Amino acid sequence: MKEYSSIPLRKFVAPEFLFGSGAIPMLSRYIKNLGVKKILLVSDPGVMNAGWVSVVEKQIKDTHIPHVLFTDVSPNPRDCEVMTGAEIYQKESCDMIVAVGGGSPMDCAKGIGIVCINKSHISEFEGVDKIPLPGPPLVCIPTTSGTSADISQFSIILDSVRKVKMAIVSKILVPDAALIDPVTLSTMDAKLTAETGMDALVHAFEAYVSNASSPITDLNALRAVELIRKNLVGMIKCGGKGEEADNMMLGSLLAGLAFSNASLGIVHAMAHALGGFLDLRHGECNAILLEHAVNYNYESAHEKYNDLASAMGIETKGMTDSQIKNALTESIGKLRYDSGIRHGFSALGLKKDEIPFLADYALSDICIVTNPREALKSEIEELYVAAF
Repeated sequence: MKEYSSIPLRKFVAPEFLFGSGAIPMLSRYIKNLGVKKILLVSDPGVMNAGWVSVVEKQIKDTHIPHVLFTDVSPNPRDCEVMTGAEIYQKESCDMIVAVGGGSPMDCAKGIGIVCINKSHISEFEGVDKIPLPGPPLVCIPTTSGTSADISQFSIILDSVRKVKMAIVSKILVPDAALIDPVTLSTMDAKLTAETGMDALVHAFEAYVSNASSPITDLNALRAVELIRKNLVGMIKCGGKGEEADNMMLGSLLAGLAFSNASLGIVHAMAHALGGFLDLRHGECNAILLEHAVNYNYESAHEKYNDLASAMGIETKGMTDSQIKNALTESIGKLRYDSGIRHGFSALGLKKDEIPFLADYALSDICIVTNPREALKSEIEELYVAAF
């Protein structure tokens, strides 16, 4: 692992968070401590059907503080959904937001909060540090082990006109609290478990090789890779329960702490373009792209990728860089395959003549700024083709 002779100045942000069994019942205490009058509860139909909305509603009702429910959130949350949620928040005179679900409800909830306070369309905040005023109190309860929106300073919202995902990045988006309880993972199906788990793996990989990484984010990223590599397939087999689920939730948390403070890279830039244009599932796109991005980036960060190879369980002693690179990409591909993601983008409806359009958007995505290798449009096009 790289030794640091001099540590550059870095800023780190994270919310207050509770991790472990019994985290959700602490919601009522947070609500009482905040002294709010009415709550907007944000979720989506899948989480509602899984029963977690009613669990959270019980905690809210125990406080005797009224709430209103907003669940019209898509898997890729749209700008119009954010604006609708903001209208409900204002009409109902809410002064707090609780989000329960995966990245979609949590990202939407973040957007609702900043729109309500800053009185502008959500698209006005695209980019880094474009939010003037903080939103209302926000508590997030994640129900997947992948997105880490509950502890990050990111919100990803689909611009329904341009058909591109907007990356909104600011410390203002960090929730006031995250209640992280592995019990919520028990209702995920195998497909969602695989996609969110691979998403977390990509978070850790990209944070570790990011040109904004640091000793603190590196520690979190490497441990996240180890946990995800050892537990993802087992968690899928056991149905999201037991030690594997606990470890995957921890891996997701550590990966989130890493990428929220070191940012991401070319995989997320390309996945955002795909998700916005074709409305594809984010974790699935990331999973398909990761091994190709590692192959592309390797020479620009070979020492760090060698560390990641060790975290993936590869015995690198005596191997050349070329051998390590090949072993690493093969191990990523095997984990993806064993998780059930066994196809490329052609199976998801991507057409080759759409690739230049996607490459343009990937180049403009904020995540590509911290990729260890500066990419050309033609190179991004080649990566899409390689993952076809």
